[in-house]
Amino acid sequence: MTRQADEPLPSDKDRPYLGGPEPAFEFGRLFDAYARPLHRYLARRVGQDTAHDLVSETFLVALNQRHSYDPRRGAVRPWLYGIATNLLRRQVRQEVRALQATARSAGHAPGQEASHESRVADRLDAAAMAGRLAGALAQLSEGDRDVLLLTSWAGLDSTEVADALGIPVGTVRSRLHRVRKWLRANAPKPTTREEDGNA
Repeated sequence: MTRQADEPLPSDKDRPYLGGPEPAFEFGRLFDAYARPLHRYLARRVGQDTAHDLVSETFLVALNQRHSYDPRRGAVRPWLYGIATNLLRRQVRQEVRALQATARSAGHAPGQEASHESRVADRLDAAAMAGRLAGALAQLSEGDRDVLLLTSWAGLDSTEVADALGIPVGTVRSRLHRVRKWLRANAPKPTTREEDGNA
């Protein structure tokens, strides 16, 4: 039996049909499933307050553009991350400034004293490393940073990143390879507490 053109697409939780006249239930389910991970991803890039706004805006855009989503072309998760990333691009200047500020503040971290607990020292080392990496992230192009952070912070695989950004999966893999190689060569190396103490 052939499906008629106006017959709704079959729906499942990963590829829901969003084009119906009453989308409230499906969008409520999508919000419950994806708002938190989207917020975590966005907050790491632009901070908590902006992330709240961007999550809300992501679902508003998704609701308004629901007829453009085709479950036959891909899962709903990368579609939502694609919308969020497009909205995030408007925040790219603030993001770069925040990464640069984090890198600057990492250079002013308090020194490690011998009396501190080992795990506290490890946290300070991790915070300093995050600051050094923030400076490197700020130097990446917008497209390279999107690919890297959708992969590492949002946990999308290469196919999902390609769907989210509307680029070929080969481009995603190529960018990831190039960015990782660049980070290995250019990101500041962690220093040990002994090295810090001898400096």
